[in-house]
Order: sequence, then C-alpha cells, then structure tokens
Amino acid sequence: MDVAVLGATGDVGRQICTQLVERQVLPTTSRLQLVGRPGGASGRAVHGLRADLVDAYDEHAPVLDVALDPADVVADVVVVAAGRTAVPRSDGLPADRAELAAENAAVFRAYADALAEHGSGSEVVVVVSNPVELGVAVMAQRLGRHRVIGMGAWLDTLRFRREIAVQLGVRRHRVGGFVGGQHGDDAVPLWSTVRISGLDVAERRRAVARLRGDRTLATFPAEVAAAKAALLDVAATDMAGAFALIDTWPPDLRALARPWMTHQSGAKTATGTASATIDLLDTVLDGRDIVVAGQVVLDGEVTVGGAPVSGVLGVPVVLGPEGWTRVLLDPLPPDEDARLAQAAAAIAAGCDPWTSGPAAPSVPPGVRR
Repeated sequence: MDVAVLGATGDVGRQICTQLVERQVLPTTSRLQLVGRPGGASGRAVHGLRADLVDAYDEHAPVLDVALDPADVVADVVVVAAGRTAVPRSDGLPADRAELAAENAAVFRAYADALAEHGSGSEVVVVVSNPVELGVAVMAQRLGRHRVIGMGAWLDTLRFRREIAVQLGVRRHRVGGFVGGQHGDDAVPLWSTVRISGLDVAERRRAVARLRGDRTLATFPAEVAAAKAALLDVAATDMAGAFALIDTWPPDLRALARPWMTHQSGAKTATGTASATIDLLDTVLDGRDIVVAGQVVLDGEVTVGGAPVSGVLGVPVVLGPEGWTRVLLDPLPPDEDARLAQAAAAIAAGCDPWTSGPAAPSVPPGVRR
C-alpha cells in the first residue's frame, strides 16, 4: 500500500515521513509520496527532503516520490499535515481557531476536491492539521464520512493513558481508555472507558476513584483555564518549575496541560503527533481492525445531551484498511455526556461557517462512487 503526506516538509509532516521510513512501516516496494505546494517554500524543500531520506535510509526506504499538484496525489492512505499551524500567544490565550480555520479551510478544500476528482475512490484520509475537526468535515463532504478520520482524539488518548500509567506505576500498554470531543480545550477525558490490565472491575473502580478524587468533568474546563494561568505565571521565570507543577495535578489535567506547556515553551509536539499518526497508519496498512479514538463525522450513531449527533465529534471507533466502520461507545455518566454535548456544540459552531454547502453522500467503506 502507498502513502501520501500532504505538507511533507512541515514540522509534523517531516516527522511523519521520517518515522514511516525509519520504522520501516512501508516495504521497499511501496511508495511514499511527499506532497508540497508549488510556488511556496515547500515546493523547493520537498525535493531536498526526498534526497535527505534517501541519504539516511537508502537500504530500506520505500519508493520516494514528489508531487506538487493536488491532482497528482495518488495513494491508498493520505495524511493531511498541510496548512498553517497555530502560533502560541504570549498571554496564554487559545490560538484564534476561526483565523486558523479561515486559512486552512481553503487548503482542506483544494485537496478534497482533487482527491474526489482524481483519486481512486477508496483512499483512507487521516487528518492531522488543525483545526482537525474542520479538516475532517471538509474532507468527508467530498469523499464520504467513513473514509476520513482525525487523529487528534487518538493523540489525546495516548497522552491520557500515559498519565494514568505514570500515576499507577505501570506501562502505558496496560492502560485502556479514551479521550473524545474536540482536539483542544473541549477535549473530554472519558474516565468511564478506562481499563487497567490485571485489575478486575472493583479494583479498577477503586484505582480510578483514587486518581480522580471527588472531581467531575463539570469543573474540568475551569480547571484547565486555571492550570494554564498558573503555568504562565511560573514559566515567566522558571520553565522547569512549570513542568514540575504539571506533575502535581491529576492525570486528565496533565494530559492537556503538558502538551500545551510544551507548545508555550517554544518547543513543538511534532514528534509525539507523528508517532500517534504512525500508530494509525500502521493499523490501516497492515489490514487489521483496531479500536481507536478519532474525530469522525457522525450521523446519529451517538446521542449526547439527549440528542443524536450529526456532525464531527471525537469518539471511539473501529478503524481498518477501508476506513472507520462503527462507533463503540457505551452509555456515559452524566458529566461525560454533558461535556461531550458541549464539545459537539463547540465543534459545530467552528465548522459550520466553512461547511454549509452540500455534503457528499455517505458511502459505505469499500464501495466506490
């Protein structure tokens, strides 16, 4: 199977390409297409990236190809890492998602149109660029909702599992559980989905109760806002102290605060983002089905706040080589249900200005249009 990475020379795109080759996810007979933009810096750099990858990994590199026209993108799996990234603000306030959406919506639409017109009709699209929910919505309109998944919820899930594992003194692979909602301030840690290998139901409930204390998700947005303010205050004079402060907080709060502080520090989360993306790609390319969390376009499969969701939301889904097939989400406790409903409303408000046109028909996985 072949992979195309849109925005291959960006911070995240470059990491995705490098890890795909370094970890030998693709055999030497497959193709990795490095996609840049003609007339921009990436149109030049993509040729250099190809040469650099060949120089470093010639013995086991796949066939490396360069594409500069969206119409030339051809692959079984397309990774969307193109577009502008959010720049951290000195006041710690969230990046202007509407401004980012205004710029990246055109990028998403150009590639979606090209894939719809020139693609095979069976590509699986993994959206990495932000706002990830908007990328999913735009791509799904043109390609069909089951072929498109956003990896933001999977990245948040891995961070959540890691923080729980650290607190319990176990390896991350022993911890299950998902983060849903939005990739951002409206991420929703789904504590009811947490599973810990080796613990029975009663033991797990006690462990989760110890980790959460008497907190509920009703206060979580306020906790996140207060945490960011505290971190900015400490980081002004002591960056190491800011990261040490994060370690004193509960796992769900750490899962959101740590990457945010990493971004504020001037570093970026490109390596972790790329690694989580490779996890999804490895599953799709290997022909296996796996349960992951991802941003997808729902059509009533999930009910939150007493109403079925029709739109983008991060939820656990079954993902395989033909896209995602079904949602796996049991009835939720009241606080999780309410927070997911709020996240769904926030996502809809952010996507609607850019997706108000007619949507593509929903095409079952594996059925070509």
